[in-house]
Amino acid sequence: MKVLFLDTVHPLLEQRLSRAGMACIDATKADPQLGVAQHPDTQGLVLRSRVRIDKNVLDRLPYLRFICRSGAGLENIDLDATSARGIHVYNSPEGNRDAVGEHTLGMLLSLLHKLRMGDLSLRSGHWDREGHRGRELNALTVGIIGFGHMGSALAEKLQGLGCRILACDPHHKDLKLALNGRGSAVDLDTIHREADVVSLHCNLTEETASMVDRDFISRFFRPVIILNTSRGKVVNTEDLLDALDSGQVLAAGLDVFDREASSFEHAGHEDDPVWTRLMAHPLVQVSPHVAGWTQESYRKLSDVLADKVLADFS
Repeated sequence: MKVLFLDTVHPLLEQRLSRAGMACIDATKADPQLGVAQHPDTQGLVLRSRVRIDKNVLDRLPYLRFICRSGAGLENIDLDATSARGIHVYNSPEGNRDAVGEHTLGMLLSLLHKLRMGDLSLRSGHWDREGHRGRELNALTVGIIGFGHMGSALAEKLQGLGCRILACDPHHKDLKLALNGRGSAVDLDTIHREADVVSLHCNLTEETASMVDRDFISRFFRPVIILNTSRGKVVNTEDLLDALDSGQVLAAGLDVFDREASSFEHAGHEDDPVWTRLMAHPLVQVSPHVAGWTQESYRKLSDVLADKVLADFS
């Protein structure tokens, strides 16, 4: 079986597939379209987020049997077209769930205790203890929207820290069972009514695109902290900034952005006033889409994919 690698992933995946007798072709340095054109007999594809796999690409690969997406999101793959062809599509959210959970918790603790603001203030010569008085997580209610691998990982990390956990996921088959005693399964109205912190762990769909907008934020009963380590386009950045300025949102931690490239390799532009405003906002903590990007997750993502492929094709 011939497997074409269009993106760089941890070498463990290639090693394990090769040991199983598969011929792994490195096309990571070429244009992906050229790689596809040069290897029409490919039976497997390996990629991350920068390569779009649509029906046109699939039509050029008549022997394709599986696609490996290193990471969680599948929005760069036409799932209707793959399903119609019976092509297996594997992702690997199990591989970076712990990284995302830890990163989200780290952002939350940093915002609650004003670590970034305190650091910048002290470096600029100001010793302001009262201005950097923080809050304790054990006094708060955390609402998790989306309870797949990432949302459940955050709930696990929050255990033992004393906070109340609410989880909302209308598409989960058995949310109460998945919570396993770590919190309460609720609807979105309850999140709006009772949460002090909201952490987003949603797939990007028509339903969730720009979900967190002016109207969504206005429904909270109290000012909240908003965290997004899912997909940037779930949040309308301009509406979020307005809410931060008005006090409806106390602070925000963002690892992803609605102005992010589909490849996740860059975001924003200096001539975009909303991006400039976001980067300058003192109540926003940002990171460059690295919540799931650790040394450990890099290896685990490939290990998970290898397990899935070999379970079906060994």
